[in-house]
Amino acid sequence: MTEEHPNGERPADASGRDERTDGERSADVPGRDERTDGERSADAPVRDELFLSTESLAALVDGLLTAGTEVIAPVVVGACDSPAAMASAACLRPGVAAEQVDYAVLDGEHRLALGEAMPNLSLKSFFLPQNEALLCWRQRGGAIDLQAAPTEHAPRLVLGAKPCDAAALEVVDKVMNWGCADELWNGRRDATTIFALACPMEDDSCFCTAVGAAPDGTRGADALITPVEGGYLVSVTTEKGRAFLDAHSDRFVALEGLAGAEALRAQAEAFRAEAHARVAANLQIDAASVRQWIETHYDDPLLTALGVRCNGCGACSSVCPTCHCFDIVDEPDGVGSGTRRRCWDTCQTGKFTAHASGHNPREDQNVRFRQRINHKFAIYPLRFGEVLCTGCGRCTRVCHAGQDLVEILAAIDVDARRGDLDAAAEGDAA
Repeated sequence: MTEEHPNGERPADASGRDERTDGERSADVPGRDERTDGERSADAPVRDELFLSTESLAALVDGLLTAGTEVIAPVVVGACDSPAAMASAACLRPGVAAEQVDYAVLDGEHRLALGEAMPNLSLKSFFLPQNEALLCWRQRGGAIDLQAAPTEHAPRLVLGAKPCDAAALEVVDKVMNWGCADELWNGRRDATTIFALACPMEDDSCFCTAVGAAPDGTRGADALITPVEGGYLVSVTTEKGRAFLDAHSDRFVALEGLAGAEALRAQAEAFRAEAHARVAANLQIDAASVRQWIETHYDDPLLTALGVRCNGCGACSSVCPTCHCFDIVDEPDGVGSGTRRRCWDTCQTGKFTAHASGHNPREDQNVRFRQRINHKFAIYPLRFGEVLCTGCGRCTRVCHAGQDLVEILAAIDVDARRGDLDAAAEGDAA
């Protein structure tokens, strides 16, 4: 039996596709299972403050690489070598910088780009790869041997994550543990310590403060590092972060008693306050009113007008840190053997909800674009209590059709507030 969509649209029944992404499954919401750090529900309180000099940071990274520990960090790459080049066509556009920034596994050759620019792609692919084997199978007579993918991983460090990217992982934790636990996702999450880097704000496409995040947010991070003179102020927020610092205590200096400690704190506070002010100037909305408007204006002409611009390429989904739709396919490797794979998918393509019968409940791009907005800002909050967006602005930067989520949310907010005023005026008249 197919469950009715909360706003009246009946979802597609696509075999092998994870329909959880549309918020259309009837289940209790357990949330993320208890983890060793136990503090991934909101911005965690700062437990300790330390100082990490620029020289000590370099030595820390060198030591980790020498010990064989995987370190993921933003690095400088050639525009045409970026994994995001196909989505943004950055290397083909005249006037685009020859170098860009992406997250990558350090190999000793990369140049760290802490705080230089927003990485083209989020951290998502390091936890939910674009294409991964779930299991391999081989038929032996009447029996079938299965070999599942490993779910335990060696410890690794993410250094310099954007706070919006760290927060996104915790947002997606909820759907990855809805009804059943995704062991592959959880295994990578549990193996990873995340040091977020306070962000100065990338550009006018950023709007993290409008969706409950912040340029210095600690959600999803085990520690936050803020640039100050000579290095970084390190704020530890979880037990996992504390354990990492204890294991590498020779690289960190306690802030208490350090000469110039108050000046460093003042620098960090000024950096964060300025970033907050810049981001907040991009977009301020009443999130509750926006959600209510979306829930009650399913066929509103505004959504139709916005959808006309969408070409359905799916670039927005590929760069989004919280989009998590996937398909599962079986690929034969030969006679009697094969691999079951999970691959990224997007609700913005026509085939996503196409039935074998030929029927498609989302028959045009207007409806598919409406689904994206509806899912992120109404359906996901209904199911999990928060929006499926951390305000990174990547979807706007890569959209060759000019879709701007800041503009879209501002337009919805204006219409929602106008409706509130009209309702109040009618009440006064009565």
